[in-house]
Amino acid sequence: MAVWALGINHTTAPLDMRGRFAFGLEQIAPTLQSLRENFASRTGREPEAAILSTCNRTEIYCAASGQEIDPTIDWLAHSRGIAPGLLRHHAYTLRDGQAARHAFRVASGLDSMVLGEAQILGQLKDAVRAADQAGSLGTTLNQLFQRSFAVAKEVRSSTEIGAHSISMAAAAVRLAGQLFEDLGKVRVLFVGAGEMIELAATHFAARNPKSIAIANRTLERGEKLASRFGGEVLRLADLPARLHEFDVVVSSTASQLPIIGLGAVERALKARKHRPMFMVDLAVPRDIEPEVQALEDVYLYTVDDLANVVQTGHANRQAAVAQAEAIIDAGVQSFLHWMDQRQAVPVIRQLNAQADEWRHAEIARARKALAKGEDVDAVLEALSRGLTQKMLHGALAELHAGDAESRQRATTAIEHFFLRKER
Repeated sequence: MAVWALGINHTTAPLDMRGRFAFGLEQIAPTLQSLRENFASRTGREPEAAILSTCNRTEIYCAASGQEIDPTIDWLAHSRGIAPGLLRHHAYTLRDGQAARHAFRVASGLDSMVLGEAQILGQLKDAVRAADQAGSLGTTLNQLFQRSFAVAKEVRSSTEIGAHSISMAAAAVRLAGQLFEDLGKVRVLFVGAGEMIELAATHFAARNPKSIAIANRTLERGEKLASRFGGEVLRLADLPARLHEFDVVVSSTASQLPIIGLGAVERALKARKHRPMFMVDLAVPRDIEPEVQALEDVYLYTVDDLANVVQTGHANRQAAVAQAEAIIDAGVQSFLHWMDQRQAVPVIRQLNAQADEWRHAEIARARKALAKGEDVDAVLEALSRGLTQKMLHGALAELHAGDAESRQRATTAIEHFFLRKER
């Protein structure tokens, strides 16, 4: 069995490229089905597969009897209308031990924009759950991911890799504090109601802003989040008309198209008499049209723009990286050992099946003899002799057949398997 992974992340691909390859959770199952059907049409077999898609990365993990990295890249590129060569320029590909090491590092937060951040582990678990529900998570990938969770847990408990970690949400609050002298006087709008917005709202609420509002496609979910922070809830359709009321706008939805356009922001600035607006787009693909960046009095930050801010404290955590890598190394070696053992499983099954067949045949023969009234000791002797002859027949045949070199190989193997002395 071979394992491989390919992906793009915040270090290899720009934001807009990552946006082209972003998958919402509801898209995972049909995408995995398309991938597996594509393989089946070419190879006659469906691989195990899982997709991890976050604002900072999209990665595909696969397992099958043979490596199929190039076809996987071609399929992914064509699925998003991108030339395979362009995707290869931005993608990384990993095989077997490298793929396992990468999965373990991702789960542990070592491959994140924020070193040691914990959110990625939950996202990886969601990806595994989605693959399992889609029926594409087989024994090999399940073992890979379960081990990645265990390694991540050990890294968290045994090192300080996550100490002083600054999240995207905390970075947004820090930047807003640099623009506005007193965050207690600002009105904050959150667009979306997912995990990232919940985290951002928690950080901003700790600074006691003048007001908080949640705009979400589903009012019920927006109301639930707004009630936690004493805020109001808006319909997305009302957003353009009320955008001017807010000093801070933080957006993170699963929309495939921008939901805050240039025109809406221009009208909001005019109504605000050009008082500054602080905007954070945490979505991939973008929620806010990139042209907004060029407007005066607008301070727009994307996930990539926050990179320098979140690296604060990076040096303080580097001392824990070596220890974390050692834990990951041990996890990789354990997984590879498990993979090697799995290679022998088909032979083990065949050997057990053959032995059972011989055993059943000799037992049936013995029962018939006993039914005829034959002596029990004679029947047992015949049973043991029959089993022994069946077990040794192949080995003895090899010793009597073939050339001298073949007989020597057979002799060495037989001595190893049958003539070992107990130490």
